Amino acid sequence: MPIRSRKTNRPPKSHNLYLGVDGGGTKSQAILLSEEKKAIGEGLSGASNPLRVGVETAVSNIFQAIDAACDAANKSRGDIVSATFGLAGVRRIDLRQRVRERLAQKLGIKLVEVVTDAEIALYGTTLGNAGVVVIAGTGSICYGRNEAGETAIAGGWGPIAGDEGGGATIARRGLQAIAKASDGRGRLTKLSEAGVDYFRTSTPENLLVAIYSPQMDNAKIAGFARLVVETARKGDKIAIEILNESGLELGLAVNAVIKKLNLETKRIPIGYVGSIFRAGKLITDSLLETVHRFAPKAYLSEPLLQPARAAAQSAFEMYRKGEKR
Repeated sequence: MPIRSRKTNRPPKSHNLYLGVDGGGTKSQAILLSEEKKAIGEGLSGASNPLRVGVETAVSNIFQAIDAACDAANKSRGDIVSATFGLAGVRRIDLRQRVRERLAQKLGIKLVEVVTDAEIALYGTTLGNAGVVVIAGTGSICYGRNEAGETAIAGGWGPIAGDEGGGATIARRGLQAIAKASDGRGRLTKLSEAGVDYFRTSTPENLLVAIYSPQMDNAKIAGFARLVVETARKGDKIAIEILNESGLELGLAVNAVIKKLNLETKRIPIGYVGSIFRAGKLITDSLLETVHRFAPKAYLSEPLLQPARAAAQSAFEMYRKGEKR
């Protein structure tokens, strides 16, 4: 007798994709999640801070990352049903709305959320619970939430008025140390050799030509922070001082957020995100020492989810909430 196939009540497999993007002053990262919340594609591209590169360039770079993620997953944009974008430089509501409209228009979907990069980083640290996150990449910013759902922010003022503890500021402090050493106004430092190597000049004095050339931008300058870290690891006292000072500044931003949210006596996690934290204790020791003078129970916590992954999970949950309405 022929075997009859048994019917099942299983729903058809969904091809829906959920998009998360983490965009900053140097790079953009896109991640696609499947219906099973599995990351199936990732893409990288250039900067997407609209305050630094403009809305159109930011959107263009974001879509380069999205397309790269789609290619990696062997999927198309048409499968994306929900998207969350965590971007640096979108604290202003009007700018955030402009960016959201352009992104939603190009994706062709309604479920598009644009938040600050700090918001997705906090979600990746606490999954919605009380806590604080500090970001130190090209720039710096601190963001927090308490048990009542109230939020607060410190930093994020950009390279002219702020970004203390971020890569661009660390790099500039390194360059200032080189200039002082070259002039005889400051102590000698191995940063001089590192600057010559990084900017490809013959002498420290010739750094003037490199750093003020029309081709030099904030991202390239900020990249020198990596050499400041390497020089500190070799024991250079001035480089170590720069990083310790940077940790202190980040700690002051954390304290400002904790104070606004009345979290001084709470045991809360402090998430840390961004390339500067690759310096490890050279940054985190002075950061935590500064915080503990004000909030002794706070503790450093590695994020549970990296920002782009956290954004994608937020998009997944946004779609699920929409289905239940």
